[in-house]
Amino acid sequence: MLRDKDAVANLAVKDLAVSRRFYHDTLGLEEVGSEGEELVVFQSGNSTLNVYRSKFAGTNQATAVTWDVGNEIEDVVGRLKAKGIKFEHYDDMPGHTLKGDIHVFDGMKVTWFKDPDGNILNVVGR
Repeated sequence: MLRDKDAVANLAVKDLAVSRRFYHDTLGLEEVGSEGEELVVFQSGNSTLNVYRSKFAGTNQATAVTWDVGNEIEDVVGRLKAKGIKFEHYDDMPGHTLKGDIHVFDGMKVTWFKDPDGNILNVVGR
């Protein structure tokens, strides 16, 4: 029923202006739509990301959005760090080695960071 349909990620935020700057200026996403002070829609590859105002912003304690950057992960992490991103280090995860800000698993590299509201975002690669 849904396998041929596009999915859209939704992120709750408290301050839409702050989030607009973060997702556009820091992450480099293109704004493709908005609904006043309630919602901003960003393009990310072939997907869209809805960033909307909510009193429940930042309450999710799990990864909300993942970008697969393939073999560019070290470059992407370096560019994000240059823009002021601070990466999360999860020492309690079994089976990984931490190399700088990148968690290395067997065949996969992952790093996590947060947006201004504490939503957990990550990039994965090889």
